[in-house]
Amino acid sequence: MKSWRQPGFWLPLVIVFLWGGIVLVLRQDTVRETAFTVLMFMALASSLNILLGYTGYVSFGHIVFFGLGGYTGFYLISEQGWPLLPAALAGGALSGVIALLVGLAVLRLRGAYFALATIGINEAARAFVSNFGPFGGATGLFVNFSAYEKYGGAGQALWTTFTFLWITTLAVLVVSYLVKHSRFGLGLQAIREDEDAAMVMGVQAPRAKTITYVISAFFPGIIGTLYFFKNGNVEPGDAFQLHMSIEMLVMVMLGGMGTVLGPMVGATAYQGLRGYLLTSPIFKDLHLAVAGLILLLIILFVPAGAVGWVRGRLPALRRVLE
Repeated sequence: MKSWRQPGFWLPLVIVFLWGGIVLVLRQDTVRETAFTVLMFMALASSLNILLGYTGYVSFGHIVFFGLGGYTGFYLISEQGWPLLPAALAGGALSGVIALLVGLAVLRLRGAYFALATIGINEAARAFVSNFGPFGGATGLFVNFSAYEKYGGAGQALWTTFTFLWITTLAVLVVSYLVKHSRFGLGLQAIREDEDAAMVMGVQAPRAKTITYVISAFFPGIIGTLYFFKNGNVEPGDAFQLHMSIEMLVMVMLGGMGTVLGPMVGATAYQGLRGYLLTSPIFKDLHLAVAGLILLLIILFVPAGAVGWVRGRLPALRRVLE
């Protein structure tokens, strides 16, 4: 049977499709903003999972592609007058190209060395953008509100941006599933288990890892453009927040790395917890400490994550919970 006929392929798509559809039908601003945040982190976590979950390579600086792609797309919109969709695709394409160039070097590293290198890449990108004149330097870029007129005004532009993000999230889930269930994906999972053994068995590990790195970088570039267009400005401090990379890792681990549904579950659960912590007078400044504690507890007691834990104890659900 074709892999796309499996219920595990359709379940996450149906959930996201119905959720986004309900938001568009209700047309409530508060519901849209909440859904935008959750969908954004679902897509970011799923993108990271394509690298982390399938190859086992831990990237602490994956947010760099969100920042660079977002900056590029926002620049094309605010300074060059590009429409949102082509600008977002251009941001994703640039992130993919940078991932290709960087990946050829850093993916030769393994373990902690690769993780540390990704942090350095993020900080280097932030320093570069902070001193790059066309991107506004340390003050960043601001969009002229006339740019929203082609979408029916600023209010309608927010709904257009949400729709694009909704479609992007669906696309990330499709790509994640297809990669996992392809021959290419089997090679990635072999790399995750034992890279040297995988190479002996014929897996071209350097090439496979680089392609995976490019795929996982493409979607954050699109999402960054949509996010900053919605906000109306972009600056280095917002574009390259290292703690967002850590939160993405927590979401992937919480839901279950190497699964399609896991990052969705992890993003939803973590954002619900984060919303509570940020509005709590006691814990509002401790949400990152809580994130670190959650990550530690997962690694110690539930390394497979929520979805992996359920799959391990209820084998009948494995075809549904991919």
